[in-house]
Amino acid sequence: MARSKRAGRRSGNPDTKAEILAAARRLFAEEGFESVSMRRIASEAGVDPSLIHHYFGSKNDLFLAAIELPLDPAPEVAAVLEGGEIEGVGERLMHAFVTIWDGPHQEKLLAVVRTSLSKPAMSFVLRQMFEHRIVKTVEEAIGDRVDHVPVRANFIGSQIFGLVVTRYILKLEPIASLGEAELAETIGPTIDRYLTMPVEHLVDRR
Repeated sequence: MARSKRAGRRSGNPDTKAEILAAARRLFAEEGFESVSMRRIASEAGVDPSLIHHYFGSKNDLFLAAIELPLDPAPEVAAVLEGGEIEGVGERLMHAFVTIWDGPHQEKLLAVVRTSLSKPAMSFVLRQMFEHRIVKTVEEAIGDRVDHVPVRANFIGSQIFGLVVTRYILKLEPIASLGEAELAETIGPTIDRYLTMPVEHLVDRR
């Protein structure tokens, strides 16, 4: 059933920012980050597109605000993956990732994850975060150095998500107590294997 459209366009008011965020959450959840334009979100919220830029700046910034993520992991992921040899990428990536999660934003990051895991309606938060800000970033950073990039990137994403759950949510030992360097040295080679192992037999599997 189609949603009724609001008459006209609203200028900024105390409710405008909340309306934009609500519209963005709905559309990101239903159609995904890549498919939704800023103009479409503005139409859904009944506001002028310029107000989205005024309140949030870029589409990436709006996405982060919509899912209430306290920081964007994509720049950190890209920085450790771009350029250089594939060998050793896993250790660098794990070190950067654990540094982020052990940092000052840990409580807010965990709140996002716990909310998403406990409320099925919010599961899109985790999916969109991992697909758009981690998996897609991995794909873009390594795309010219390995084959079958989407398959490899998704395996890396699964390793990162598994670490979040076991270390920060379930607090399983010894993973919960290992230092950044120990985790990077232990898990890094697994990520390197995802980047170099044959994956032809996994491509297009249904």
